[in-house]
Amino acid sequence: MTSSNDIERQVRTYYATAAVAAGEGAQACCGPQAEQFGAGLYDDLEGLPDAATLASIGCGNPIAVADLHSGEVVLDLGSGGGIDVLLSARRVGPTGRAYGVDFTSEMLDLARRNAGEAGATNVEFLEGAIEAVPLPDASIDVVISNCVINLSVDKPAVFAEMHRLLRPGGRIGVSDVVTEDRLSEPERAERGSHVGCIAGALSVAEYRRGLVAAGFDEVAIDFTHAVGDGVHAAIVRALKPT
Repeated sequence: MTSSNDIERQVRTYYATAAVAAGEGAQACCGPQAEQFGAGLYDDLEGLPDAATLASIGCGNPIAVADLHSGEVVLDLGSGGGIDVLLSARRVGPTGRAYGVDFTSEMLDLARRNAGEAGATNVEFLEGAIEAVPLPDASIDVVISNCVINLSVDKPAVFAEMHRLLRPGGRIGVSDVVTEDRLSEPERAERGSHVGCIAGALSVAEYRRGLVAAGFDEVAIDFTHAVGDGVHAAIVRALKPT
């Protein structure tokens, strides 16, 4: 059995390699899975640096469902090359702010370079784990993430951290890979690797239970497109009670 430390090393190596590739002008994602993952799932990329789109390895467009408003503070968990942070920054405007957190130094370097190229002044990229974000309690209006929570080896800690960071009434708008409840853990592993966003994916019931246990209300999980047999990209929404 692969240990948690081994999985984290694999994830870090995979995304470091993707960041270097995107920085050199190569597509980081996704070969034959380009219709299920990557920048092709966005329709609002005009004006973004090429490296931000090349580095995209997500399974959806969380900005399209997060319903961002001017002046809000947004946090992207696992911000990668910065695509969702830069798009969020546009939505919240100069009176708002968009944070990204990532534990891969190569991705952070790329994201900061992309932000500079885009002229984005209301963004900040932080080094840290999505299970322990270096921001204070109740400092965020909206938490987004794009196909990253499935990579965590401690998802209850991620859910608890989102709840800690959100202000009362705050919300999450996450794109992630989620499985049908019928699949066991071994069956998920048969369908794809951990770094490929499948082996570590939660089922619908597990995702819902995890968010409710962390204190969230109005949990909604909706499939958007299939990425394998019984495995789907999904939109996950929830609210922190006031």
